[in-house]
Amino acid sequence: MERLRFDHRVQARSYMIWFRRNWFLLGLVAAVGLAWLFPAAGAKGGLLRPELTIRAGVVVIYFFQGLTLALAALRHGALRWRLHALVQAWTFLLFPLVGLLLDRVAGARLPPDLRTGFLFLCVLPTTISTAIVFTTVAGGNVAGAIFNATLSNLLGIALTPLWTGWLMRAGGRTLPLGPVILEIVLLLLVPLAAGQALRPWLRRWADARKPRLAGVNSGIVLFIVYAAFANSVQARVWERYGAHIMLLALTGVLLLFAFVMGAVLVTIRAARLDSADASAALFCSSQKTLAAGVPMAQLIFGAHPGLGLILLPVMLYHPLQLMVHGMIAMRWRRPL
Repeated sequence: MERLRFDHRVQARSYMIWFRRNWFLLGLVAAVGLAWLFPAAGAKGGLLRPELTIRAGVVVIYFFQGLTLALAALRHGALRWRLHALVQAWTFLLFPLVGLLLDRVAGARLPPDLRTGFLFLCVLPTTISTAIVFTTVAGGNVAGAIFNATLSNLLGIALTPLWTGWLMRAGGRTLPLGPVILEIVLLLLVPLAAGQALRPWLRRWADARKPRLAGVNSGIVLFIVYAAFANSVQARVWERYGAHIMLLALTGVLLLFAFVMGAVLVTIRAARLDSADASAALFCSSQKTLAAGVPMAQLIFGAHPGLGLILLPVMLYHPLQLMVHGMIAMRWRRPL
């Protein structure tokens, strides 16, 4: 009997560990499900007033990012110029060009909002947390990963909306960049700068609570996802395209990820990076951030009824990169 109780406790603990590691992915599924079941509350003009609460949430996300951003750590990884050039070129030049190329080949066959979603995915900055974690697990250049992931997210505040507007214009669509850039500055850049300005006084408090602050940010992202899909459900976007749209988006994401991974590995070999820099380059160059991408999409596209469809590629790309990069990091950690 005692052994049975012990086995149950071990099993319950393993379930808790698994849940803590995967709660955000489960939350994404739950947010979409809630949007299908209860769309009215999260749609524009609904009980939760997403047109106001989302903006407040975006301010909180970027204030906390500024508060926890240790810019002093960037000095340790700032000298590896070949690594930085490769990562930033992939993030904001080569990846968007791949997206533009694939859009020219297959974009006309996609619904307009899904087509926009793929282009938006390609111009997002890299992740911060997972790129650094996987580089650490693989025994790579952690300081270089911190430098490039942080720099990518800072540059992305300006470059992502500019790239989005240009790519949409190239595809025959328009995006009013003036109001978008003003909102980006007010709701992203100003809170980020305010958090960074207050960091000297709040550094110990913020660093001690970094996991909790990250959890708050993730919860806000889940709310934005819920609101985006609630708006789409209310506008009957999914009824218009049918269930096959999910399969279409997943196929496109798989092809894009496979192509980018292969191309990044080719450029890493061509740049003759050592194994430590190669790990940082792979994880930073081929990852795209969901945490920053969702609030940026909300600001760029506003209450567009197809926002749920626009977010679909990055929502599918996120778990795919986690699974594949996790396996690669574990493989690279082991001696041959």
